[in-house]
Amino acid sequence: MVGNSEAVTPRTAARSGGVTGYALSRGVVMLFAVACGTAVANVYFAQPLLVTLGHDLAMSPALIGSVVTLTHIGYGLGLFFLVPLGDVADRQRIIVVQLLLLVGALAVVATAGTAGVLLAGMAAVGLLAVVTQTLVVFAASLAPPDRRGRVVGLVTGGVVIGILLARTVSGLLADLAGWRSVYLASAVLIAVLALVLHRVLPRHGDVPPTAPLRYGQLLRSTVTLFARERLLRLRAVFGLLIFAAFSTLWSSVALPLSEAPYSMSHTAIGAFGLVGAVGALAATAAGRLNDRGLSRRTTGIGLALLAASWLPLAFTRSSLWALVIGVIVLDLAVQAVHVTNQTLIYALHPDAGGRLIGGYMIFYAIGSATGAIAATSLYAAAGWGAVCALGAGISGLAFLLWALTRHTEYGS
Repeated sequence: MVGNSEAVTPRTAARSGGVTGYALSRGVVMLFAVACGTAVANVYFAQPLLVTLGHDLAMSPALIGSVVTLTHIGYGLGLFFLVPLGDVADRQRIIVVQLLLLVGALAVVATAGTAGVLLAGMAAVGLLAVVTQTLVVFAASLAPPDRRGRVVGLVTGGVVIGILLARTVSGLLADLAGWRSVYLASAVLIAVLALVLHRVLPRHGDVPPTAPLRYGQLLRSTVTLFARERLLRLRAVFGLLIFAAFSTLWSSVALPLSEAPYSMSHTAIGAFGLVGAVGALAATAAGRLNDRGLSRRTTGIGLALLAASWLPLAFTRSSLWALVIGVIVLDLAVQAVHVTNQTLIYALHPDAGGRLIGGYMIFYAIGSATGAIAATSLYAAAGWGAVCALGAGISGLAFLLWALTRHTEYGS
C-alpha cells in the first residue's frame, strides 16, 4: 500500500508484484502493444491534416493551432484524473469503457461540421486516449516479476510505433479518402479492439483492486507519492528531459526537409516515422536488461547515446544518411530510458501503478510540449543548427543529472 512507511526498492517490490492465476502469453502482450499504439496514435493524427481541417471548416490559423493544443491538454488531464482509477477499480472494465467512449469521440470528430464541434471532439479524444497508460500498467501487473521489464518493453514498443506512424498513416488515408476517413477508420479499429480486450483480459475477480481509496483521496495520493519517493521524482525528471529532446527533433525535423535542397512532400517526410520506429527495438532490449538488474547502466548508456545522436543530426541539411543515423540512435536511446523509468517506478508500489505511471507521464507531456514550442520557435529565429544545439543541451543535462545521482539510485 501507498501508506506503508517501509522503504521499498524496485527489486524487492518486483519480487512481491505480479498477478497469479492468469497466464500472460506473448500473444496477449502483443495485443496490449497493438491496443496501446492504436489508442495513442489518435493524439497525433491531426498534425499533418491541420491545413486541410482549417480549409474544410473555415478555421483561422490561430484556431487551427488549437486543435493540437486541446488534444494534448485533454491527454494531460486524463493522465491525472483517469489513469489512477485503475488502482481502485476493475482495469478490464475501465479499459473497455474508455475505448468505447473513445470510439464516440472519434465519431464526433469524423462528423464535425463546425470548428467548435471539432475542437470539443479533439479534447475528448486526448482525454480518453490515456487508456494507453492504463493498458501499460495492466500489462505490468499481469507480468511475472522476472519478465516484467520485457513485457513493459514490448508494450511500450507498441506505443512508440503508434506515435511515430500516426502521421504517416493519417497522411496516406487523407490523401486516399479525405481527412474524415482517418477518424472513422480509427473508430472502427478501436471498437474491434474493445471487443477483443473484453473477451481476453481478466476481470475483476482475477485482478482485484488493492487500494480502497475514494476518488479525492486517490488524486491526493498521487501527489503524496511524488513527495515521498525520491526515485519517482528523479525518474520523472529524466522522463521530462528525454521527451523534451525527442520532441525537439520530431516537432521540427519537417521544416528543413520541406525546404531546399530536399523540398520533400508531406508523405515523404512522414515516412521518416518508419525510420524512427526502429527505436521500438530498444524497448524490448531495455526491458531484458532491467529484468537482469541493470537499470542504472542502461540509463547511463541511453543518455550518452541521446547526447551523441545530435552530432549526426546537425548534418541533416547536407546528408539524409546523417539524419537517418541520428534518428535511429535518438529513438533507441529515448525508448531505452523510458522503459527503464517505467519498470523502476512501477516496482516501487505495484498496487499504485496507475498513479505512478500517470504521474510520471505528466512529466512526459510537459517535456514534449516544451520541446515542441522551443524547437519551432528557435528554428524560425536561428535555424536548424540552433535546434540541434538545444537538443544536445537538453540531452547533456539529462546525462549530467544521471552522473550526479547514479550512486544514490536503486539498480546497478
